[in-house]
Parts: sequence; structure tokens; C-alpha cells
Amino acid sequence: MTDVRILDATRVPHGPVDLGAIATDTTPGFDGDKDEGKAALAELGEELSELQERLWAEGTAGSDRRVLLVLQGMDTSGKGGVLRHTVGLIDPQGVRIKAFKAPTDEELEHDFLWRIRRELPPPGYVGVFDRSHYEDVLIGRVRELASPEEIERRYDAINDFEQEVTAAGTTILKCMLHVSPEEQKSRLLRRLERPDKHWKYNPGDIDERGRWSAYREAYEIALERTNTAVAPWHVIPADRKWYRNLAVGHLLLDTLRLLAPQWPTADFDVAEEHRRLAEEDPVA
Repeated sequence: MTDVRILDATRVPHGPVDLGAIATDTTPGFDGDKDEGKAALAELGEELSELQERLWAEGTAGSDRRVLLVLQGMDTSGKGGVLRHTVGLIDPQGVRIKAFKAPTDEELEHDFLWRIRRELPPPGYVGVFDRSHYEDVLIGRVRELASPEEIERRYDAINDFEQEVTAAGTTILKCMLHVSPEEQKSRLLRRLERPDKHWKYNPGDIDERGRWSAYREAYEIALERTNTAVAPWHVIPADRKWYRNLAVGHLLLDTLRLLAPQWPTADFDVAEEHRRLAEEDPVA
């Protein structure tokens, strides 16, 4: 029913990207229904948690390895849902989540990657970026917050940065949550119709919808220019929330499986510690 080839089915091939040709309501790599998809996601939890704990244990023994999940997507594409339903399967002690907002005055005094470097996960962690350095070539391009020359420079800067952190032990998993404008409109309407969802509604989202074509073009360029061997992109159809969550879960699981973290070997004499513990007389 499900297959680890979700990793392959969602991977962006090298070359020009046409998001219009990628359906937003399909389930590549999975042929089950919604109930089966939710059950399949729940089944990933135990292995995800164990592999992350092994990664953590390796970190305590000096390993530099860690995982960084980058989540990008238009408003309502479901970054928060992935955090709750998928990343939430992992022990929160081993997860670092950073949601990047508009840069502060201090951050604007530095290169755009300065604030990103400060939030990279430590060894042993699964780090998650809810939006990321890609905002600087997405919203930066669409709203003309930087010159065309600066935007062009940033693509190469991102590739160099990701090559650098990968070489230092970070495995980068980049997911673009691909939602349709029709589904986005439906989700925004639900937020307006439910008082308990008004807090999630931002009137600015309507303004951004008016720039949909520009954002799609910006994403296509970014995906093509930064789809590298060390940090490839995956486009996740996001109209079906359950599949979106399952797909990211499988990508995380496959990533950790490929890392194959191992429990560190004891740096003490296990037999001797057994003997000492057996002979110990607790103080009354």
C-alpha cells in the first residue's frame, strides 16, 4: 500500500520546474485512502522516535550528524499541520523548531544567511525551519525587497551554504508543500467562518493571493536553481492534508534510515559495572 519510494516520487528532477504540471491533489507513492493514510502515519512514530534517539545518542558520543527539515509553501499549505501531526511523532526533546518571520532591524544589518546560521540544529537533533532562507529569494523577488542582482547572488549563496553545512554533518531535507489556489481559498474561507480559527487569518493573505502567479514563478526558479545533489527538493502535493503529513513523515523516516544511526559503544566495562551493582549495599 505504501512504499519508501515516496522519496523518489516527490523528488524534483534536475532542470526547469513547472509547478503547473505537478498535481496538488494526488498521492504519489501511496495508493491507500485517507483512513489508511492516517493509520500509516501513526505507524511511523515508533521507528521515527527510535532513530532520532539513536541520532541523539551518537551526538553525545561526539558525532556531528543532525537533520534539518525545511518547510516552504504558500499560506495555508500546511506547515503548521506537518509540525503537529508529523514532527510531533518525534520526542520533542530531540526537535528544534524555528519559524522565520520578517527579519528584525538587527537581522537586516547582516547578510540574509546570518540569522539562518544561528538557528541550525545542534548535533543529534532534528531541526525544522517553518519558512527559511528561501523567503529571501521568494518574497524578496516578488515584492522586490532586493535588487535583481542581489536576488541572483542569493541562489549561489544558498547552494554554497547548504554544501557547507552538509559537509559539517547536517542532512538537509527540503519540502515545498504544493497547494492549489482553489484549496487555499477554501481553507481561508473556513478560517473566516469559524471564530476559533480567526486567530489564524491574516488579511494580508488576500493580498498575497493576488501575487499567486508571481510566487509560482519565484518558486519554480528557486527550485530549479537550488535543487542540488547534496540538498534536493521534494514537491509534496498538499491539497490532501493527510497525504501531505504522511509524505513528509516518510521522507523523514527514509532520511534517518539512510543515516542509520547506531547506539554508541559503552566506554566502560559493562561486566564490571554489573558486578559492582550486584555487590552494592544500599544505605538504609
